[in-house]
Amino acid sequence: MMKALVTNDFSTSSDADATRWQGRALLRPGVLAFEGPVWPTEIHAHHAVQIVAADTPIVVVDGGGVRRNGAHIVVPTDAPHRVAEGAAHGIAVYLDPETVAGAAADRRAHLHGWVHSLAVDPAHGELTDHVTDLLADLLRDDPQAGQGDRHGVVTAALQLLPEMVQDGSVRGSDVARQLGISATRLTHLFTEQVGIPLRRYILWLRLHIAMTRVLAGDDVSTASYAAGFTDDAHLIRTCRRTFGLPPSMMGTHVDWDISL
Repeated sequence: MMKALVTNDFSTSSDADATRWQGRALLRPGVLAFEGPVWPTEIHAHHAVQIVAADTPIVVVDGGGVRRNGAHIVVPTDAPHRVAEGAAHGIAVYLDPETVAGAAADRRAHLHGWVHSLAVDPAHGELTDHVTDLLADLLRDDPQAGQGDRHGVVTAALQLLPEMVQDGSVRGSDVARQLGISATRLTHLFTEQVGIPLRRYILWLRLHIAMTRVLAGDDVSTASYAAGFTDDAHLIRTCRRTFGLPPSMMGTHVDWDISL
């Protein structure tokens, strides 16, 4: 796991910590995942629900000093925490709490505690498979999630959004207008069938575009503007608030899978 930047008025660690991390990483709408060593961190907090699965037990300490020891740990949204003892190998998965899977993970952490047994074994298989298995495990909490044929207007929205986001600022009402449907109806269908609210999907698309541009050689300022962020400071704030990590996590020293 990449050394996390500390946010929400806690003490901070250097952005250089992120550039030292090497391993594999994956980005999908609502999901950011890393595979590699699990390093100790300073206390920090982020909006994404974080799941850490390691090949040996790790120790995570919350903001009140309570220690959790286990190979699988779920940190709920916005919870101050630090990794006190890491592991040689593991995965860290950040889930948007407004997705079906993220909400399920957050609910499990609150109802059953942070230490869990999850359907993922980081010692075997590829990162993509680990994420797929983890999401399938979480989605069992909501048997209706993703069932049924996708409405044509949702499919059309998914096709339109990447180009619309690259062209500049876009809102759900802009997408609905293009598709000839009310914004309320589109928002309901999109959330129900994609598993993430439309406005959050647009934000993750912006992160995807920014990362794609950085990996192609753009500096952060150019990538931020191309992705529809106001400036590089806007992108930095978004990364830190969401993941507790700086945009330097996008560095080319990480083997990225960023297909949509």
